[in-house]
Amino acid sequence: MLKIGLTGGIGSGKTLVSKVFNTIGVPVFCADTEAKKIYADIEVRNQIIDIFGKQIYISDTDIDKQLLASKIFNDKNLLEKVNNIIHPAVHKHFEKWLTQQKSPYIIHEAAILFESGFDKFMDKIIVVNAPQDLRIARVMARDNQSYQQIIKRMENQLTDEERNIRANFIIDNYMNIPLLPQILKIHEIILFGC
Repeated sequence: MLKIGLTGGIGSGKTLVSKVFNTIGVPVFCADTEAKKIYADIEVRNQIIDIFGKQIYISDTDIDKQLLASKIFNDKNLLEKVNNIIHPAVHKHFEKWLTQQKSPYIIHEAAILFESGFDKFMDKIIVVNAPQDLRIARVMARDNQSYQQIIKRMENQLTDEERNIRANFIIDNYMNIPLLPQILKIHEIILFGC
């Protein structure tokens, strides 16, 4: 079974692209969704509380995402500490999930696929692109975040150029470029090599 990584900058449209792949029958593992669930794990919770204190959780299972983001995206050392807790746990969940799949290939969607090192476990990489100003507008509308908050998050991700150099496939998700034909072409290449 081929493992296909799907990544792109914040607001590029990775989730939309992964939903299309899932609609055509390709299993999708969303690392960002799994990471959010992992914060509820008691062992992870205790490690996060050791770093930030109890106020980082708004309940026994729900982390205060805005407070966490305000801390880690302004301090690379804290970001690294959190990543060293979350990334191995996500990888463990992915390996377990993978054993349950029966498809010619799967999609592993992750915002920071390269930054986390998950790209090393993938056979091919798809990068979703959109201009930065459009990505910022999408995230501001979607997440109710300020321009400055989004820029801080972007600063902790690779640039489009850095991702594109490492990509096997690039999907453009802007202007009037239809997504479906791009996705179906990649799907055929992965399945049939043409």
